[in-house]
Amino acid sequence: MGITRRLASIGTALSIAAISLASCTPQPVGPASRCTANAIALTCPYNTIELNAGGIGRTVLWQVPRGDAPAGGWPVAIMFQGTAASPALTWAATPLEPFGAYAQTQVVQRLLDNGFAVLTPATHLGGFTFWDTNNPLVGDYYASNDHAFMLSIFAAINSGAFGVSDPSRLFATGISSGGYMTSRMAVSYPGRFRALAIAAGSYATCAGILCNVGPIGADHPPTLFLHGLLDPVVPIITMEAYAAKLAAAGVPTRKVIEATALHRWIAASPDEVLAWFRTYDD
Repeated sequence: MGITRRLASIGTALSIAAISLASCTPQPVGPASRCTANAIALTCPYNTIELNAGGIGRTVLWQVPRGDAPAGGWPVAIMFQGTAASPALTWAATPLEPFGAYAQTQVVQRLLDNGFAVLTPATHLGGFTFWDTNNPLVGDYYASNDHAFMLSIFAAINSGAFGVSDPSRLFATGISSGGYMTSRMAVSYPGRFRALAIAAGSYATCAGILCNVGPIGADHPPTLFLHGLLDPVVPIITMEAYAAKLAAAGVPTRKVIEATALHRWIAASPDEVLAWFRTYDD
């Protein structure tokens, strides 16, 4: 290969690398945003509170939008982490991180910038475990510490511990174990939530390929499903079974599937979650 061709090849490689790096650069956010973006990461600031859940301290990271709260308070979106993915990871990410972490932080940013308070509770051991909703070692969810934790969260919202928030305008979303926990909000706390968005998850008691969708209550919230077609952890057929049962019960549903995605927040998540929650925040 001659020197000219070598130089041309090097130049082409550098151009491709530059394009690849550019595509991985965080998208800018507006000056009024709660969050900031630089050449590396999207970051949203948060507050931390510890709640008493059945005598055990449990942590919630949270933030409210900029400006004055509307009459009655901000609507509240509770985001449930995935297994061993501490909620601190929800509030900052780069486009190079796995499992769609950047899209997850974009969900936080979109919600905050469009008038939703965001709460991210931690699983046991500060977020380095998973939710009890489908834990085979937890025979009765209502006797679990996660149930006590949720009751503490609801009480804290009512008391104003998370700023001026409206307990009548609750929404929930989450990925993987947090997706199952999102479904748990419909199963165990009927009437509390206006809408759900489940990412790479399924019905509250399912676990991977093992999935038996339980009875669907008449007040099951409208549910958005975000799923990778190639997900090997939570097979898409388990999500489809849940969505089909909701549709048969007359519950509004929407499925957004990314054809090449594995187990992750898909790229459409930020816009889809915001639009879905807005639809039911009337």
